[in-house]
Amino acid sequence: MADPLSPLPEQFRSLQHHLRTAQEHEKREPVVTYYCRLYVMQTGMKIDSKSPECRKFLCKLMDQLETLKKQLGDCESITQEIVGSAHVENYALKMFLYADNEDRAGRFHKNMVKSFYSASLLLDTLAVFGELTEENVHHRKYARWKATYIHNCLKNGVTPQAGPMGMEGEEYDEANTEEGSSSFSNQEPSPSYQPPNMPTTNYTGIQIPPGAHAPANTPAEVPHNTGVASNAITHPSPQNIPAIDPSLYNAKTQGDVRLTPEDFARAQKLCKYAGSALQYEDVNTAVQNLQKALKLLTIGRE
Repeated sequence: MADPLSPLPEQFRSLQHHLRTAQEHEKREPVVTYYCRLYVMQTGMKIDSKSPECRKFLCKLMDQLETLKKQLGDCESITQEIVGSAHVENYALKMFLYADNEDRAGRFHKNMVKSFYSASLLLDTLAVFGELTEENVHHRKYARWKATYIHNCLKNGVTPQAGPMGMEGEEYDEANTEEGSSSFSNQEPSPSYQPPNMPTTNYTGIQIPPGAHAPANTPAEVPHNTGVASNAITHPSPQNIPAIDPSLYNAKTQGDVRLTPEDFARAQKLCKYAGSALQYEDVNTAVQNLQKALKLLTIGRE
């Protein structure tokens, strides 16, 4: 077991919530923990890798990463970057969708605020795989702002406005909510920003059905003061499995189809997305992505 981390240097204060998210997922989602810590390592190196306190902290963090990597062994989400990227992105967007569905339904509570904020932190970590897509940049910004806005409303006894809206005000800070204080400004939202239509959005080719239930780290019960029965989230509704295209049963590559390296990479990605979806028992998403991959490989298009 790796030694505990030394105290967080002041230079790395902006990374404290990413570290907390890593710690919260250590037992139930160690892959998420690994990439959160890797993000802190890479970002910390850019901030300050020379001062004694920062070097000491980064060395301890590197030991933790190596220990966790050995524990995970041959896990494809660690050994294959494309699988790891799909795993973290799926997890972040599932969490986002849970919070967004609660928001649109007018069910405002601390758990959904935390889910919005945690989703934004996990979208930050996708930077370890390269530049974030424009879509994920918007999701991250919107999730962080929604956490701020709803937190302020709940704190001030104001009923939040449900659903997509504009963004103004300071950024949500989870530590402030725990300490019982807040530096937020009490600002009304402006109607300037409209995020993508979340319940039906196709996330980088991943079909996420409306009403998907929360990921493993989201509390199963809604607090009593939200007025929502606890079994509204605890018991998932039956999944609607998409119809299988009959032509795929005996699919063979058509003679005139010429697949490019990009096509092969896309097919591989679709299969990885399907595998990641099955980790959440999301049969609908898995079937849709596998059908897309099979169509691409046999007729040259999805």
